[in-house]
Amino acid sequence: MQEPTPVTPDAPVPIPRPLLTQQWLDLCFVHWAVPPEEVAHLLPAGTVPDTHEGLTYVGLIAFRMHRVGWLGLPAVPYFGSFPETNVRLYSVDARGRRGVVFRSMDAARLVPVLLGRIGFRLPYLWSRMGVRTSGDTVTYTSTRRWPGPRRASSRLVVRTGARIPEPTELEHFLTARWGLHNAFFGRASYLANHHPRWPLHRAELVACEEDLLTAAGVPAPRAAPVSVLYSPGVPVRLGGPLRPAAAPIR
Repeated sequence: MQEPTPVTPDAPVPIPRPLLTQQWLDLCFVHWAVPPEEVAHLLPAGTVPDTHEGLTYVGLIAFRMHRVGWLGLPAVPYFGSFPETNVRLYSVDARGRRGVVFRSMDAARLVPVLLGRIGFRLPYLWSRMGVRTSGDTVTYTSTRRWPGPRRASSRLVVRTGARIPEPTELEHFLTARWGLHNAFFGRASYLANHHPRWPLHRAELVACEEDLLTAAGVPAPRAAPVSVLYSPGVPVRLGGPLRPAAAPIR
C-alpha cells in the first residue's frame, strides 16, 4: 500500500471534462472523532479508514446542492437544486488516494435520488428537507421518506462566525477531500472532484437533534463534536468513476 497523499487545501489535479458540475452552498460540517476500528467494516473493500493523529472521523454535512449540470450542459433549474444532508466517513485506498465514503445521502428531490442510486450506486434517500437562514443563524431540517428507515431525521442549527484565515491541519483533513470511494457495480471505485479552496468560518452548534448516524450504521456519538464549521460554498466539478486499487487492502 502506498503512503497516503498529502492533505492539500487545493485540488491536486484538474478535471477539464467533468461528468457533473454543481455548486455546494451554505454548508455545515459537524464532526465527531472515532477509533478507526469502530468504522473500518463500514468502508468498501480496497479502502481503510483515513486517520489524523490516530483517529478517524464521522461527518454530518448539511448543505444546498445547486445547479447540477451533466456533461457541460446547462443546469436543470428544479431537479438540480435541493437541500442535502450526508453522513460520511474518511477513507484511503491502496494507491494512497484520500476520500470520503458516504453512508447516507438524504436529498429533497426524488429524481436525483433515483439517478444517484441507480447510476452511481450511492446511498441516496428521499427526504423532506429545508434550509432556512435568519441573520447569522442557519437551520437545516430533514425527515426521511424513502426507502428507510422511515422518519429518520435531523435538525441542525448553527450560528456562523468569522472567516478562518488559516484552517488547522485537522480542518483541512476534514474538508479538503478530493474524491469519494464507493462500491460501483461490484468493484470499488474512486470519483474525483475539483473546486476552489474552501472559504471556512467558525460556527457554533446551537442545536443538534439527529438519528441519521445510527440509521447509517455508524456508532452513536459518545461526546460533543470536535469540529463545527460553516462555508458559504464553492462551485464543483466531478469526474467519472475510476478503480481505486489493483487489489484490496484487507
